Amino acid sequence: MPQPIRTPHAEARLADPPVIARAPGKTARDENFPVGSWLIEARLRPHIMAYYRFARASDDIADNPDLTPADKMAQLSTFEESLIRGGDQNADVVAEMRRSLTATEIAPERCLDLLYAFMQDARKSRRESWDDLMAYCRLSANPVGRYLLDLHGESPDAYPASDALCSALQVLNHLQDCAEDYERLNRVYLPMDWLLAEGLTEDILTAGQMPVSMRRIIDRNLDEVDVLLQRAEDLPLRLSNRGLAMESAVILRLARRLSARLRKHDLLAKKVSLRKLDFLDCGLRGVLSVLASRLFTRGVNRNGKATGPHG
Repeated sequence: MPQPIRTPHAEARLADPPVIARAPGKTARDENFPVGSWLIEARLRPHIMAYYRFARASDDIADNPDLTPADKMAQLSTFEESLIRGGDQNADVVAEMRRSLTATEIAPERCLDLLYAFMQDARKSRRESWDDLMAYCRLSANPVGRYLLDLHGESPDAYPASDALCSALQVLNHLQDCAEDYERLNRVYLPMDWLLAEGLTEDILTAGQMPVSMRRIIDRNLDEVDVLLQRAEDLPLRLSNRGLAMESAVILRLARRLSARLRKHDLLAKKVSLRKLDFLDCGLRGVLSVLASRLFTRGVNRNGKATGPHG
């Protein structure tokens, strides 16, 4: 198990980037959920941002509509080769990631799995079933949570709850972007067998509004998301690092908030998103829940009985 970082100033200068064709993508501020927020220790944030920049650059290649699948595979393979071996073709984000992995003693698999997911996106535009979607999430989403756990020196016992949370977040993002993904990238993450069972094709994503049958498919996805979030419920309690526990508690609340909102609105008529007030409310509630839990636990451990806020 990787140990907590012993080199708080490991972030180095970026190398000059090679010419890599990437579509302009999101920044950390555009994401649905916090990325290396102030809740995380300052010494760890540069490494989280290096990981985010690596993932974002790789995703931007896979999502570039001006690249052929062969071009995408070639560029992602260059990232893979550079991550493993370094060399003259090393892109700036990959060089930064290599330095971070060396400093933190985290295995490169947390990055390689992401690359393999984006390679799938370059070759495969449909998900046949829920199981197929979950297999994709095991590469595209779950490594992110495991990376954060490894970075903080947390126990692998937290992996299952983290995996459930990360898969839920991935599906929520897919649902938000389902119409855009189809129209811009000809990509569908909704399970195709569910569409066929309702007598629909992917063209329904261009309809501009959801029929009842499409509503059932969206709600079926959200039912599965809620199961995943239930599995992730105790993640903050499993974590020894207070900041990471707080951030996970905040993200859990944001995910539940977004899931509930997606049930109420037509995703084909207008993109449904969280608002600043949601971030503030869920942030405050998440932080306070962890503080209250730890205060309660401290009281129990000190006196052998419940002396915290519930005692």
